[in-house]
Amino acid sequence: MIKSLLDLVFASLGFLLLSPILLAFAIWIKLDSPGPVFYRGVRAGKNFKPFRIFKFRSMVVNAEQIGGPSTPGDDPRVTKSGKFLRRFKLDELPQLINVVKGEISLVGPRPEVMEYAKLYTGEEKIVYSVKPGMTDYASLWNIDEGAVLAGAKTTEEAERKYLKEIRPEKVRLQMKYVKEMSVWTDIKIILLTVKSILFD
Repeated sequence: MIKSLLDLVFASLGFLLLSPILLAFAIWIKLDSPGPVFYRGVRAGKNFKPFRIFKFRSMVVNAEQIGGPSTPGDDPRVTKSGKFLRRFKLDELPQLINVVKGEISLVGPRPEVMEYAKLYTGEEKIVYSVKPGMTDYASLWNIDEGAVLAGAKTTEEAERKYLKEIRPEKVRLQMKYVKEMSVWTDIKIILLTVKSILFD
């Protein structure tokens, strides 16, 4: 209850304060490439319930038809504005809308595409007993997945690399968060996330 209230208050406040910046990014995206401002991909929420996430569109409009869900840092599908937004995780800011709607939390396991969510088995399913979030321990461990996947020659190779090199540790850290979650844990993760984006 307290977590949901804090999510609503801080997400609403954050959205209002950042609205001029969000508007500027929206204009840049429209001028940079044809297509909508937002990307509304389907993600797995609490109890595996699907929902549409809000993100600034950072790729060409037909990106999902061209390649898979894993995105290397040098992926040609990424637009010029998208490279900047992804570098500083600014493409994630519209997810404040999802927080206000109650679909995700400020802090929680990062929401996966449905095909990856189906890979969670046994004890791993504890990750879906809570709302997903904008940031978590896994985000701090690997702040830029694109850099890790850079160099993959195809999106299929990038996906295999993701499943082998990123997913195991990501799931472990997601489970760690669920087992340790508290208001103080959330505050710590938010502060560390800001630090990682600004100074790392």
